[in-house]
Amino acid sequence: MNGEGNTNMSKTQISAKKKHLSAKTIAVLAMMIALAMIFSYVETLIPINFGIPGVKLGLANLAIVAALYLLGGKQALLISVVRIILSGFLFGNLASIMYSLAGGLLSLAIMILLTKTKKLSVVTVSIAGGICHNIGQIIVAILVVENLKLVYYIPVLLISGFVTGLLIGIVSQLVLPRVKRAFRSV
Repeated sequence: MNGEGNTNMSKTQISAKKKHLSAKTIAVLAMMIALAMIFSYVETLIPINFGIPGVKLGLANLAIVAALYLLGGKQALLISVVRIILSGFLFGNLASIMYSLAGGLLSLAIMILLTKTKKLSVVTVSIAGGICHNIGQIIVAILVVENLKLVYYIPVLLISGFVTGLLIGIVSQLVLPRVKRAFRSV
C-alpha cells in the first residue's frame, strides 16, 4: 500500500509539472507566433522591390529559425503553420497561403533534419531553409500553372533563397545566444 501511494504521488507531481511546463510553453509559443506576425506585417511595410516577382526578405523566418533552435521542431512547425495561415488571411489570399505552406513546410522539414546532425551552423541551416522554401514554392507553381517552363526561374530562386537565408541566418546567430539567456531566466 505504501509503495502504491508513492507511485501515485509521483504521478501527480509529474502531472502538475507538465501542466506548469505546458502553460509556459503555450505562452512562449504565443509570443513567437506574435513575433512572426509582427515581422510579416513589417515586411509588408518595407518598400523593398528586388525586381524579381515573389522574392521577399522573409523576416518572419527569423522567428521560425529561433523557435527551431530554442523550442524544437514540433513547436517551430506549429508556429510556422499558424503564422502562414494568419498572415495569408490578413495580408494575402488563399493562393499565398498555399505557396507559403508549401515553401514553409519543405523548408522547415529540411532545417529540422539538418539540425539533428548537430554539425552545421545556424547560418548554413538557414541558407538551406531559404533555398528549400523557394523550391517548395516553385514546385507548387509548376503544378498549379501546369507549365514546366517555370523551372527556368529556379536559378533566380536559388540565389535569392541563398541570400535571404544567409541574412536571416546571420541575424539568428547573433540573436540566439541572447534569447537563450533570457529563456534560462524565465
